[in-house]
Amino acid sequence: MKQATTILSGAALARVLLAPASVALIGASDDADKTSGRPLKFLRAAGFKGRVYPVNPRRETVQGERAWATLSALPEVPEHVFVLTGTDTVEAVLRECAALGVKAATVLAAGFGETGAAGAAREAALGDLARASGMRLVGPSSLGIVNPGAGFLLTANAAFAERDLPPGKVFVASHSGSMIGALVSRGKQRGVGFAGLVSVGGEADLSLGEICAATLDDPAIEGYLLFLESLRHGGRLRAFAIEAAKRGKPVIAFKLGRSEAAADMTATHTGALAGEDDVADAFLKDCGIARVGVLDALLESFPLARRVDLRCGVARPRVGVVTTTGGGAAMAVDQLGMRGVDVAPASTQTLATLTAAGIDVVPGRVLDLTLAGTRYEVMKKVLETMLAAPEFDLVLAVVGSSARFSPQLAVKPIIECADHARPLAAFLVPDAPDALAALTAAGVPCFRSPESCADSIAAMYGRRVPLAMPPVAEIAEAAAVSEAEAYAVLDALDVPRAPFVLASLDGKVPALPFDYPVAVKVCSAQISHKTEVGGVVLGVGGPEELRAALAQLRANLAARAPGVAADQALIQPMRAGLAEALIGYRVDPQAGPIIMLAAGGIWAEVARDRSIRLGPVDVQGAREMVGEVRAFAALTGLRGKPRGDLEALARAVSALSQLALKPALGVREAEVNPLMIMAEGQGVLAVDALVLQSPKGKMKETT
Repeated sequence: MKQATTILSGAALARVLLAPASVALIGASDDADKTSGRPLKFLRAAGFKGRVYPVNPRRETVQGERAWATLSALPEVPEHVFVLTGTDTVEAVLRECAALGVKAATVLAAGFGETGAAGAAREAALGDLARASGMRLVGPSSLGIVNPGAGFLLTANAAFAERDLPPGKVFVASHSGSMIGALVSRGKQRGVGFAGLVSVGGEADLSLGEICAATLDDPAIEGYLLFLESLRHGGRLRAFAIEAAKRGKPVIAFKLGRSEAAADMTATHTGALAGEDDVADAFLKDCGIARVGVLDALLESFPLARRVDLRCGVARPRVGVVTTTGGGAAMAVDQLGMRGVDVAPASTQTLATLTAAGIDVVPGRVLDLTLAGTRYEVMKKVLETMLAAPEFDLVLAVVGSSARFSPQLAVKPIIECADHARPLAAFLVPDAPDALAALTAAGVPCFRSPESCADSIAAMYGRRVPLAMPPVAEIAEAAAVSEAEAYAVLDALDVPRAPFVLASLDGKVPALPFDYPVAVKVCSAQISHKTEVGGVVLGVGGPEELRAALAQLRANLAARAPGVAADQALIQPMRAGLAEALIGYRVDPQAGPIIMLAAGGIWAEVARDRSIRLGPVDVQGAREMVGEVRAFAALTGLRGKPRGDLEALARAVSALSQLALKPALGVREAEVNPLMIMAEGQGVLAVDALVLQSPKGKMKETT
């Protein structure tokens, strides 16, 4: 096997993938309408200038061109090979490619990781082959790669039979090959084109994030659209997103999986509460990626992403709405409200400015111009006034029937105001393709439905500035430790906890350095959930009651957990706070370290009232998390109730999240539940903790 001197990456990888000097089509069909015949047909129709070699041992010609019997028979080693043959032949073909020194290959065939253990083994073998040889691999199950600017339509996707596709400045990467075709056809209808498209398939070697990262310095690409089925290779995706943000190139994603799908619970509650899609949502937002949930919004959001600065620091934007149709505006307002976006009323000063200009509007959440808004000069003046008003972060113009029949009345002023420093967007209520095309050509964010409009606005402001990636250690083995050992981890992180004393379960009552009443709990690494085995006795009021509690624990263990190693009890003073919180940390296999804050008690289990971030978070980020948990609003002095120490809670959240920066501790999961929230100024206190830790990271117990 010919070993490559370097592993291609960056601009060199992008060139070989998207604009190679030569390409071979292994298994090219003479029938241009067949899947294996389309790539040659599309390359020729697009005017690709590179050298193309159809390889088919059963034919002397393919689609009127000379065919070659084998890859080794070609007059040169092609830079890129598209493998169009069946699943059983792929590995042998790739071995030949690697032996010849081919730089990149794309594999069309399915039947790999998606088919079960045998297919996963075949896919792993392809990845091993690519890494051993240095040849870069796209797929398997890839429908191909498209670079319209170079005429490089190396794809079997039937959608590229479409003629006169518009040019564009956005690069598309998708786990689903068929979605590439859907975006192409829908984009053409809207006048939206693309700078490049890639179907990444199984990611046996090249991941979606690595492919996108290779194109970051291409000046023809100004942003990215991603269609994600999972967060495979999350580290690569995060690294790409961080670099995209540095370059001011927005990334917008549609990810499948919003339906309920709990993550592996392991030993803690954190896995169940931080469901798989919740983790994905936090991951994308913390990577600075705008996640949309409406397919149309994936196509329509890029102009808005360019206008809304990722670093604007506005989590809940104040949207000013002006409309010529009350019903249309009401639909937009409803959808915005469902996504937590505030529709702000015009200020007294703004209304006065409009009155002085001879425009009378009724004060309210929406400026409804009714029929007057269909006059050019009225809409123009209102837009100029709202865009200059400090109470709005974004202005949304909702236009009724005039958008279809008389766009010069209400749509033209929108186009003329598009260059204002404050973002301006438009939702056209009727089907108005000409007006949409004009707005799109002018770079105005414009939407065909209230759902995509609101979805896009919420997604743009939901992004967070991505932080540097922490080093993520591989923690292959981790097991639950005792509560006392878990407290040693909290001590290393400066997370406040209640004092405790360890006692033998043989009945001997120790002297306590704190007052009664106390809680008495079984302390064993083999018993994570103590209540399930009767391992907790609360409200113990004195030495004799403590002796009886220890005896009760022994009896409960003998009955409910016979044979389990448990010979110690942990004794703590009873503590009461204003409320309880749950703080959880875990290393997610795709997203990496995550930190979760939830309301304690029944709220955690029933209402799923929680906030999730990638770890670590600083104290300011933790404050934002506290503000996102609805139950904690009661601790802000609401209606005269006592104020809780939410600042101490934020510090505790940040402190536990620092596990992401302490791989030497070997902690894969940690949970403080409950964390008692005391009155303002009195702090917080952990009264139970559960930690899954590598044996190499274990620390000595402290008291």
